[in-house]
Amino acid sequence: MIKVVGVRFKKAGKIYYFDPVDFSVQKGNYVIVETARGIEFGECVIGIKEIRDDEIISPLKPVIRIADEKDIQKHKENKSKEQQALDICLKKIQEHNLKMKLIDVEYTFDNHKVIFYFTADGRIDFRELVKDLATIFKTRIELRQIGVRDEAKMIGGLGPCGRPMCCSSFLGDFASVSIKMAKEQNLSLNPTKISGICGRLMCCLNYEQSTYEDIRKRLPKVGSIVETIDGTGEVVENLTVKESVKVKLKLGDEEIINMYKIETVKLISGSYEDSVEDSDIKLEIESEEDKKLLKELINEEK
Repeated sequence: MIKVVGVRFKKAGKIYYFDPVDFSVQKGNYVIVETARGIEFGECVIGIKEIRDDEIISPLKPVIRIADEKDIQKHKENKSKEQQALDICLKKIQEHNLKMKLIDVEYTFDNHKVIFYFTADGRIDFRELVKDLATIFKTRIELRQIGVRDEAKMIGGLGPCGRPMCCSSFLGDFASVSIKMAKEQNLSLNPTKISGICGRLMCCLNYEQSTYEDIRKRLPKVGSIVETIDGTGEVVENLTVKESVKVKLKLGDEEIINMYKIETVKLISGSYEDSVEDSDIKLEIESEEDKKLLKELINEEK
């Protein structure tokens, strides 16, 4: 077992483990730590705890010190300089006529490096831009191309649900999301319904997926024959959220449809829903533009 503290450098950012050394680091403390990028300022979000050695991917970097007032003030000054650096870089991008979208700027705590985050459709030759920026800031310059999900996380905003986007408010890491999840949750395979602000599949599709998977394992498929308390019948509809099925029964000369909880029915013939096969995923939209968007979403998983 090894002692660690969890440090976060950005709101809703990934949590990294560091060696607390002999410092009594508490949750909520600001700390100065050594990272691969240099000396950084971060917030302790997980107090000292012990974890197994195999949970550590690489040798732990140490906590240099608990931040004091001077450190906090320097961090605030760095933040104020970032906006100025953003404006300068935007002007230089226009001067060089580069097809790139500047998203954010970040100073390392020791000012040994300035990192510019941007998006672009393809590769960008920004060598001349880097030279200009290095001349102006007189420090190491790094231009880092990011994806649309990272862009949304940095900028923030409101999601389709009307709430602040999950990625910018509490999600530390992006979860793996697939079009199969939308199908298993009986959602319309329409890009406008299942895409987030970033244009990718919504992260929230993953939140209840394990529950849907568990229910589908116990949910008879439409057309299956089941035994109910009222007799034998055919499943005509599944209601995953209600964990129920609608069964068509023949009572005497009359056919009726009743709803039953899945734990009260017994499968006689047929099969359970289980997971969706790739062959079952079909486009359910008319617009050619929407079909193209949906195919792009599917291809992103591969």
